[in-house]
Amino acid sequence: MALDDAALVVIDVQNDFCPGGALEVPDGDAVVPIINRIAPEFSARILAQDWHPPGHLSFASSHAGKAPFETAALPYGEQVLWPDHCVQGTLGAAFHRDLATDGADLVIRKGFRPGIDSYSAFYENDQSTSTGLAGYLRSRGISRLFFAGLAIDFCVAWSAIDGTREGFECAVIEDACRGIDLDGSMDAAWERMAKAHVARVQSCEL
Repeated sequence: MALDDAALVVIDVQNDFCPGGALEVPDGDAVVPIINRIAPEFSARILAQDWHPPGHLSFASSHAGKAPFETAALPYGEQVLWPDHCVQGTLGAAFHRDLATDGADLVIRKGFRPGIDSYSAFYENDQSTSTGLAGYLRSRGISRLFFAGLAIDFCVAWSAIDGTREGFECAVIEDACRGIDLDGSMDAAWERMAKAHVARVQSCEL
């Protein structure tokens, strides 16, 4: 598969999403060697990084009487409330130590606005505030995007769906992702991605 016009978009492979982290994705660190192996095949490599200020509105600790994984109605819609995670400048927000980051063309930080969460690498959760990623990719002549990382049922899925919304041909590399599976969120995410025409591939197909 020729990848000259393709970018690998690696979503949130950070300590807090890996085993032992504040918002652990089961087996999350297993994606690291796969991502490292395939990354050199792409003409562009993008790293997305969750980057929350302390007291972020998506944290359960910011809502009296709420526990992690409950939901709250926020101005931009219903929000899952998370444990405090990926707080700016902390070890939890750092990329996994074994992730090869030196070859990245761009690191795009998301979720840094105190009052709104950002699952997608393209848009905040209001679905209108842009991160600028789409414009960068177009300026590089990229037309195809391959997504890997954590977690497939939240940030990976939202990013891939928004990528199609922006006119890119998108695929999720299934074995280079792991999920949380919160109340059936994995099946729901795959269904949403299929409806958005996001392809489902394995790393061996690249």
